[in-house]
Amino acid sequence: MSRYLLFLLLVNVLGSAWATGTDPLQSTMWDYHYQRLLNGEPYVFDERVKVLTPPFAEDARQVPIQVDARQVPGEVVRIEAWAELNPIPRIFTFHPGEQVLPVAAIRIRVEQATAIRAAVLTRDGVWHIGSARVDAAGGGCTAPSVVRSQPGWEKHLGEVQGGRFERADSSRLRLRISHPMDNGLIGGIPEFFLNQAQLRNEHGEALATLELYPAVSENPTLSLELKSQDAARLWLRDNNGNEFEATF
Repeated sequence: MSRYLLFLLLVNVLGSAWATGTDPLQSTMWDYHYQRLLNGEPYVFDERVKVLTPPFAEDARQVPIQVDARQVPGEVVRIEAWAELNPIPRIFTFHPGEQVLPVAAIRIRVEQATAIRAAVLTRDGVWHIGSARVDAAGGGCTAPSVVRSQPGWEKHLGEVQGGRFERADSSRLRLRISHPMDNGLIGGIPEFFLNQAQLRNEHGEALATLELYPAVSENPTLSLELKSQDAARLWLRDNNGNEFEATF
């Protein structure tokens, strides 16, 4: 019997306690986002999905989060992350692929104290949900852009700074991309943000893909971990069609 069929059998036997799960954060917005983002598919709250955030956001425009699903059994095929009480909740959709570990770190905006969720889909069709709560004074999503206040910011659009850090049998990429990541919530400034990223090997083949959303901070930082030390390239595109690349 497959793990997915076993999951459905246990749901029927154990009843609603596992069919719906018990939200560890008791958020009133969980059911809404579950239906909207996960389409009502089978899930379980799972402490092995680590969502790391500071307990308080000192700067609500730049809040570091990390999602780590390395302890989840089975193959991870997709990760969805969102901030439940943000006006634009979604943070990223991550397809790690076979050569990239299911762990990602990024900086986001938060408008107020909120639950941060990471939903990890394994090959058997079950979502594993990790949760954290971050407190904040608020206003990170509607604060004026710091990037746009800097003279000549357009000349640096798409510049990638960072490096690759080798480990015994893997490597970590830590990057910072120059981009205003406008979310459309500031009067007179339309949406202008990086919405696609792809990590590629030296032959141009995709190793992992990321879809980004306007909850991501301006001048975003990004960390990914590769299972090998082979050469890699990061390809990026924003919603205006601008494309950028960097090699590591």
